[in-house]
Amino acid sequence: MTIRVAQVGTGNAGRLTLRQLIADPRFDLVAVSTSNPGKVGKDAGELAGVEIVTGITAVADLDALIAAGPECAVYCAMGDTRPVEATNDVRALLEAGIDVVGSAPGTLQFPWGTMPEKVIDKVEASALAGNASVYITGVDPGFASDLVPLALASTCQRIEQITCYELADYATYDGTEVMFDLMGFGHPVDSVPLLFLPGVLALAWGTAIRMMAAALGIEVDEIVEFWEAEPAPETYEIAAGTIEKGTIAALHFSISGMAAGHPAIVVEHVTRTRDDLRPDWARPSAGGGSYRVEITGEPNYVVDIVPSSEHGDHNHAAIVAACGRIVNAIPDVRVAAPGIRTTLDLPLPTGRGTYVGPQP
Repeated sequence: MTIRVAQVGTGNAGRLTLRQLIADPRFDLVAVSTSNPGKVGKDAGELAGVEIVTGITAVADLDALIAAGPECAVYCAMGDTRPVEATNDVRALLEAGIDVVGSAPGTLQFPWGTMPEKVIDKVEASALAGNASVYITGVDPGFASDLVPLALASTCQRIEQITCYELADYATYDGTEVMFDLMGFGHPVDSVPLLFLPGVLALAWGTAIRMMAAALGIEVDEIVEFWEAEPAPETYEIAAGTIEKGTIAALHFSISGMAAGHPAIVVEHVTRTRDDLRPDWARPSAGGGSYRVEITGEPNYVVDIVPSSEHGDHNHAAIVAACGRIVNAIPDVRVAAPGIRTTLDLPLPTGRGTYVGPQP
């Protein structure tokens, strides 16, 4: 029996989740909403970039989407720069009895210890009122910093430290709001981008750190933030815009979950907009971008995950992976207990329903 689903958001991630919702026989797409006035009234197939006319056209508001009666909504609207609005959207869907899976708001991946208790209580109350559940995930924070390291950790006899890396060239990533407004690329090197204001890194990646700590059965005493920037040696263009000479062109940052004074769980990112910048910083193993999990213990591990796609480069492939993780969670979220659900609550994902065999 198919699941009636709706799509909220039609940007980089929303377009790709929408593509799977249209093609996957497990789902029946019943509604799409968008914040872009230019997309209102367009067919879902056109918005997904596929040559299929679905008969489902985009609406401009959440109420119209709710009125279509979906059983589950895939929420991929921007949450990084509008966390309050995204949380309120999720609450409205839950109160309407609609399960939610999605990429935002990121703090709902594992909100305990990161999100204010009063906000968690409000989301839980909305979920209980509608007898619905919400599951938020992605790549990092997401499966590369919870599911994968915990799978490896399950084979260890002793663990001293877990470090999860994202190592990527973002020159082809066209998310202007994320690149310039959030991460600060193209801004003066002595400025402090939104992402690096005190507490923001801990808010964004504290979910992954605290989830892994909960899984390992340890307490994180504090989260330590670090960041540094490298200026552009000259002016050049990237997909998101112009990087002027002397402005931020590469970033290195880390978020460390401290246990008894030791960095027990660390998330580290190296983000370049040109491959030749800061060769002394950690580099991806292949393909312009990779996710790396290092475990110090017995045994030790260094595992590199290198995504690729027939439709784009490593940046596109990473978004596809996040979208696949989100959409494939729908059947498990539908039968989950009401409330905020995390990777620790859901069954081990297996990719059930995605096998299609060799393609021409």
